[in-house]
Amino acid sequence: MSSNINLIDSFQEFKEFKNIDRPTVISVLEEVFRSMIRRRFGTDENCDVIVNPDNGDLEIWRTRVVVEDEFSEDDDLEIELTEAKKFDVDLEVGDDYIEQITLESFGRRAILAARQTLVSKVLELEKDEVFKKYKDREGELVIGEVYQIWKKELLVLDDDGNELILPKTEQIPADYFKKGDSIRAVVYKVDMMNNNPKILISRTAPEFLQRLFELEVPEIFDGLITIKKIVREPGERAKVAVESYDDRIDPVGACVGMKGSRIHGIVRELRNENIDVINFTTNHSLYITRALSPARISSIKIDEENKTAAVYLKSDQVSLAIGRGGHNIKLAGKLTGYEIDVYRENDEFDEDVDIEEFSDEIESWVIDQLKRVGLDSARSVLALTEEELSRRTDLEEDTVKEILRILQAEFE
Repeated sequence: MSSNINLIDSFQEFKEFKNIDRPTVISVLEEVFRSMIRRRFGTDENCDVIVNPDNGDLEIWRTRVVVEDEFSEDDDLEIELTEAKKFDVDLEVGDDYIEQITLESFGRRAILAARQTLVSKVLELEKDEVFKKYKDREGELVIGEVYQIWKKELLVLDDDGNELILPKTEQIPADYFKKGDSIRAVVYKVDMMNNNPKILISRTAPEFLQRLFELEVPEIFDGLITIKKIVREPGERAKVAVESYDDRIDPVGACVGMKGSRIHGIVRELRNENIDVINFTTNHSLYITRALSPARISSIKIDEENKTAAVYLKSDQVSLAIGRGGHNIKLAGKLTGYEIDVYRENDEFDEDVDIEEFSDEIESWVIDQLKRVGLDSARSVLALTEEELSRRTDLEEDTVKEILRILQAEFE
């Protein structure tokens, strides 16, 4: 029975380590043995293959009809009476003769071939199982261990030893991992390449931030708070629009937590990415105002048709609205779906510039002329029309136009 044990050992080995369900294993084994039977006897229709998946026991039974001597047309389906009586004297013509076929009778070569087929079929099944398992988990959080580090990607192993790939493009710029480090990411894309499942994971996808919020904020996990949209500039800034269907729950407060307790863990995981959590609203003007936080907006004009918004702010708020590297305004645009333009507000409270500051562009005698009529700052000059300026200063029209052009450029 050594050959039997050989064949079944390989099956046992795969059954224990791989996550293939019992009916599938039985059908694979049956198919392997049936192909052996077909090769040997030409048909398997009169054979029964019985597999015990718990201990790997296998039995093959062949049924042949007993016929008169010299009347057998097919020895694989029929057996002559004299031959049959050697095994059972009570058999008569028309009876079924059932015999057990041992694996040894197939010969060593057939058994080795069957073992090879079995191994490759189980491997194939395992690949399909991994593919299906991860295809269904796209967008879900996975935890793995860094196994190998290459220039353009990391090889990560999950708890079952499946290979996951984290490309450089899907890593946060400040990410740094060593072999053996634990890593969290979302399943980003699952494909079959050359019959092998290729599982890509990501730490830059908005879904990653969403899953982290679900872990840290029970109200999101329970569905009391909904994340409407997430936009990210990985490692720099993220904006999360949240909404609650329960008036008693403050969605922003719940996401941030007491003294930032809930959001701190997420920020650490994202390598100090600044996260703005804002209240979602269907009021576009209010939504854009909130999206541009921490900047305080003075007024806003929305063009619904072209999906653009002109936002007016005080001078000291402009840089806040734009943000470092332009991230704040870019993300606000992505979050709201509007193209946002920022303008300084032109009112008397805005900063002004002394007219003397323009001495390198405006000739000194012209500056003296302006000061003589009480125009000693840029805004006081810009407050007048061309005609008024010409009349009050006795300056030529071209000179007046040039002065206005220089001063306006300063405030654009």
